[in-house]
Parts: sequence; structure tokens; C-alpha cells
Amino acid sequence: MLLRSTFSRIPNFQFLNHFCSLANVNTILLDSEAAISPSKLISFSSEDKAAEKVNVISYMINSCGLSPEIAISTSEKVHFDSPERPDAVLNFLAENGFSKSQITELVRKRPSILLSDPEKTLLPKIEFFLQWTGVAKADVLRTIARDPTFLTRSVENQLIPIYNYLKDIIGAEKVATLVRRGSWIFNQTFAKRVIPNVEFLRALGIPNSFIALVLFNFPEAIGQKHDQFREIVEEVKEMGFDPLKSTFVLALHARSGEGNKVLWAHCYETYTKWGWSKDDIYMAFKKHPHCMLLSEKKISGVLSFLATKMGCESRMIARHPHLLFYSLEKRIIPRCSVVHLLSLKGLVRKDKSLNTILCPAEKKFLDMFVTKYAEEAPQLYDIYKEKAVVSEV
Repeated sequence: MLLRSTFSRIPNFQFLNHFCSLANVNTILLDSEAAISPSKLISFSSEDKAAEKVNVISYMINSCGLSPEIAISTSEKVHFDSPERPDAVLNFLAENGFSKSQITELVRKRPSILLSDPEKTLLPKIEFFLQWTGVAKADVLRTIARDPTFLTRSVENQLIPIYNYLKDIIGAEKVATLVRRGSWIFNQTFAKRVIPNVEFLRALGIPNSFIALVLFNFPEAIGQKHDQFREIVEEVKEMGFDPLKSTFVLALHARSGEGNKVLWAHCYETYTKWGWSKDDIYMAFKKHPHCMLLSEKKISGVLSFLATKMGCESRMIARHPHLLFYSLEKRIIPRCSVVHLLSLKGLVRKDKSLNTILCPAEKKFLDMFVTKYAEEAPQLYDIYKEKAVVSEV
């Protein structure tokens, strides 16, 4: 048959044995006929179509490195009766530095890439990221392999305008970081969502530095549908947040997206278990909005230590929610242990505030509580470095 002769040079590697072990070949192939675009194929017989299906799957396995299971699924999304274009694409990707595993990942995520024109479609996107963003080639290839949709964007109509818009707000260096992250902020919804949302924030008088904060750190918040975004902004305003303060955009992020709303509910429940009232929770949220995005383990770990080991009232932490963000093992336990030992020896007052203990930079803490009392308590440095809890605490 024509199709079989076209693909005759593709090694079989016992493909049919793998394929038959997964499902009934004839049933799968015949069921897939409806998915084959008539514009892609000449009118062949059912046997020819079945042969094409088998050969495309074989190509996916032997030339692209896909597993039989994934190859079967992927073959539903791309159809070709000759390996000439796919071969050209694979050769192009390899010649431009993509590793075998990256090529496999690209084809798995975006099988239609095999039908692209390498020089007209793929090369301009790669050149854009290399020449405009200044990102190292290895990072560009890694980013594209993770998110092949970068290769589907128009350079002139999407990538360049988005790059320039972002650069004017967050600077070229941070745009390059977004590229390395593979940020979806470069996708097709930018003009429909991001730009209207940014302009809405500007109309409220929010400083450019805070808008940059959202764009760089919380792009998922600024990328919401405009109507949803406006509702959240109004909600945050009604909570009493000042648009001229950074807590406004942090609160905006905390209230954005279904995932964050689930976290909010879990945090609310956890704080309630520790005796916080609704007023306590909202006071903490207004002081540090991201306290409503912490895990139950994190919240309970810190509150448990401070309440049971240090004798602090749990609700007192609501007035100082920033304390919840310090590492329990690396900061809270060792510092509190040092100060507690000093208090046992009568060298410092027992009522030292947690802010005085936990907030200073490490050098200042060491000067205040370790180096200063080295002669009276030589074991302090070891206690601090070993991150241990003093037995009497």
C-alpha cells in the first residue's frame, strides 16, 4: 500500500506487539477514522487509514521517543501520510540544541509541532527569545520544552508587544526571569485580561511599583478575567485596604483564584481552632494578607511552640502575623531557646518581646544575645547553631 511504502524506512521495534497488548488494534484504528481531517488526507480506503494510524503511532514511538500508551493518545491529535515534514521538524529541533528528552516532551505536549514549518514558524520564536530577552540558550530551550505554546505565538503580534509592555513596567531583567519560569503571562489572553486589569489598577491610583509586584510575583492574579478581577479589587477595597500601600496588592493576590480561596477557608478554620475570633483573623489579614495562604501545619507548628513552650497567648500573634512566616526550626526554636536560657540565668528579662527576639537580622541577634553573654553562658552559640530546644523550655 502507498502509506506502508512511505513509512517503510521506520524501524518497527516490535511496535505491533506493544500495540496489541494495549488494545484491539482494529477497533482502535477504525474508531479513530472520524478524527482524521479530510483536508489532511487523500481519500483512501479504510485499510489505508488504518495503516496510516499504525504508522503515525509507530513514528511517535520510534522517532519521537513516546511510550506506546502516549503515542496512541497523541496520534489522535496529529495526522500525516509522509514523514518528510515531521523529520524536518525533529532535525531542526536537534540542530538547534534540544535534547532527545526535550524533543520527546515537546511532541508529547504539542504533537502538532510535527507539522510546523521549521524555518518560517519555529525559528523566529527561538530567535526572539534569544535576541530580545537575553536569556541563555539553554534556558530558552528548557522553557520551550516545558511550554511549547511559546512556539505558537506570533512574534510581531504577540511576543514583541507583550515583551515591550512588560519591560516598561517591571524591567528587562524581570521579564527575562518570567521567560525562564515559562510564565503563561505570554499567552493569548494577555491583551484581553492582563492589559485591562493593569489599566484598571492604574486608574485607581495604585503605584507602578505595586503593579510590578503583582505582574512579577503573582501573574495568576493579574491574569484573571476582567470582571472577576474588578470584583476582587472592590472586595479588597471594602475590607479597608489602602490602594497606596503594598498590602492592597497582597490582599488582591490572597483573594484571587479558587486555590487561594480554598487556602483562605482552611486558614480561617485553623486560626479559629487556636482561639482566634473573626476580628482577630481579619486584623491579622489586614496586617499581613498572606497569613491566609499558610498551611495548617505551618500555622499550628508556630502557634503550638509559642503557646506551649514560650507561654504566649495564641491571640497575641494575630497582632504580629509576620511572626508566622519565620522558620520554626531555623529561627524561632533556636532564638527562643537562647533567650530562654539567658532568662533562666537572670541575664535578660523573661518578658522580652517576640519581635525583639525574632525580627533582628542574624548578626544583630548574635551581638545582642550570644556574643554579649559568651563568658556567662559559653554554650549559647552551640545551642543556637544546633537549632536545639533548651530542655527547660
